[in-house]
Parts: sequence; C-alpha cells; structure tokens
Amino acid sequence: MTYAAITGWGSAMPPAVLSNDDLSTFLETNDEWIVTRTGMKERRVSHVPARELATVAARRALACAGLDPADLELVVYGSCSNDEQVPNSASGVQLSLGATRAAAIDLNTACTSFLYGLSTASAMIRTGAVRNAVVIGVEVISPYMDWDNRNVAVLFGDGCAAVVLQASDTPSGVLGEQLGCVADARASLRVRGWGGAYANRGIVFGDTQWDFDGQEIFKKAVHGMLQASAAVMTKCGVRPEEIDLVVPHQANLRIIEAVVTRTGIPMEKVMLTVQRYGNMSAATVPVALTEALAEGRVKPGALILMPAFGAGLTYCAHLVRWGDRVTPLGQSAAALPPCDMSALDMVLRARAAHTATRAQSAIGLSTPPA
Repeated sequence: MTYAAITGWGSAMPPAVLSNDDLSTFLETNDEWIVTRTGMKERRVSHVPARELATVAARRALACAGLDPADLELVVYGSCSNDEQVPNSASGVQLSLGATRAAAIDLNTACTSFLYGLSTASAMIRTGAVRNAVVIGVEVISPYMDWDNRNVAVLFGDGCAAVVLQASDTPSGVLGEQLGCVADARASLRVRGWGGAYANRGIVFGDTQWDFDGQEIFKKAVHGMLQASAAVMTKCGVRPEEIDLVVPHQANLRIIEAVVTRTGIPMEKVMLTVQRYGNMSAATVPVALTEALAEGRVKPGALILMPAFGAGLTYCAHLVRWGDRVTPLGQSAAALPPCDMSALDMVLRARAAHTATRAQSAIGLSTPPA
C-alpha cells in the first residue's frame, strides 16, 4: 500500500505584529477583554501578497524535504483570501518555484482549507496520480477585514505554512480523516462584498461587511470537531491516550479547550499558537505544526490529531502518523522582503481605504481596480 508521508515543512510569517493594545487605539476594546474571550495577545499583518508568503513557505518546505522544485508534481493552495480569482493562486506559486512539471490546484473550504488540501494531495499520491506534492495553508485577511467590527477585527491574522508529501511504503502521513459540513449554519459566518454575488447589490466589491454569530459558531465548531475527532479515532482504532499531540485549528482558546477536554486528551498535549498569531484561518494548523517541530514536540512515529472547522460550516479531523525524521534535510535562503511599516500603520491605511470606498459608494461613485 502506498502512503503519503510528510517529509518537509516550512512557514513564512509576516514580521509586523498587531497587539491587543494596538487594536484598542481604534476599537472599543482592551487587552483583558480580548484575552478573556479568545486567548489572543497579538497577530501578524502581512506587507506582501499571500502568494509571496506561499512561495517562501513552499521553498522552505521543499528544502526541508530535499526535493528539487523541478521534481514537484502537485501544488495545492489552501486559502479563502486569494490574491486573484483568475488565474488561480497555485499556478502563481508553481511559476515562482520553477516547478514546471507540477499541476496546480486552489482549494477553499475557509479555515479547513489546508486539511482538506492534505486529504486531496494524500489521496492523489495513494492512487498514483502523483508521487509528491506541496500543500500550502495561507491567508492574508487583513486587506479584507472590516476593521470597525470588533467582533471579527480582534480575531484574525495573516500567515502561511506548507508541507511536502511524498509517496512511501511505510504507514505514515494521513492514516484517516473525517470531513463534514453543517451547511444550514453557513450564514453564521459570511463576508459580504467579497465575491461576484454582491455586484450591483448595494455593496461595493471589496468593501467587506462581516456577519459573525459567535455563539452559533462556537456550538457548531465544538460539536463538529468533537464528532470528527471521535469518528477518525474509531475508524483508525486509536484511543485518546494514544494521541501524542493535538494540533488544532487556532480559532479561539475556549473552543480548543472545549474540544480537547471532551475528547479525553489533556491540554498538555495540545500545540497552541492562538496567543501569538490569532486565527490565521487556513494557515493555523500548518503554522502550529511547523512550530511544534521547531520546539521538539513532534517525535519520530508520533500520532497527531488535527481537528478544525471553518466557514460553511466545514469541519474535519485528521489522524497523522509522523515518520522517522523530525529535522530538515536542507535549508532554503528564501525570505520575505523587509517591512518598512508597522502593523498598526498598515491597518490604519486599510481602514482609511475602506472609509473612502464607502463614501464614494454613498454618492454613487466607484473606483476601478488598479
């Protein structure tokens, strides 16, 4: 039987940090209010487009795996904040990498995009369609954020990480997964103005207004992640005490605590990044995984549970068996360009642009894209 082993990993985190105190300069909030409700202390704001983050993370992951981009056969780009809709973002990463043999797929299931992408690439390797793949989880949400909406502005951040999968005869990689969607709750998290459905309907394209029902999302997220986690462990014949590490979607500390404790796994086995990076949507799980590896929390042969949920409301849980190697085979020189603005300055600039757009809309004007 062919398996899809994870052989490389890499991240690309924007350097600009937006703290809770920064948010309190333009929102009616403070550090205690945010930490109590979410567990978040800070998050990152990107000075470069998502595709640039993705290329750097992919290069680092490929170097880690010792795989030449020329030999790469598939790029899976998981995100809900693509730089462009047409052409797809994965083709841009393929071009930047020089991976001329690789197929290129964009996948959007919101915050679960990386894990759904992991399932997609693993299945293609197991069936022999490809021999290897790079799977990317990336979000640059800051340009689309409604920075005047406290319910969402305090939650989200930008970031990226990627993993390399390669065909293997050794049982490793995704051993099993449970995927699902509670579609009747899809309106509980909706970004209006971010898609063709809003053209000529009173909302200027790109001027987002977020619908966010926190209580409904909390209930559905906990239920979906619990259900998926129990199902995949049963499917694979694994007991909670056999799980070595949980790498969950980092949407909210209270959601993580509710899911993990009800699963019967101690919080000491959970990798947390929510306090440093907030909710990076599709990037949260792969970034947390790369940090767990850097901190020595992933041991050879480790059994890792990865539960997540996202808008839709999609949910999933993946059970991953780690291979023998937990250190990179190589390093990449790829790096992000220097950032000459603070995170707060970039956010204030985005707020001003949104305000101007809304003012133009109110008087019947519109500005074409550059």
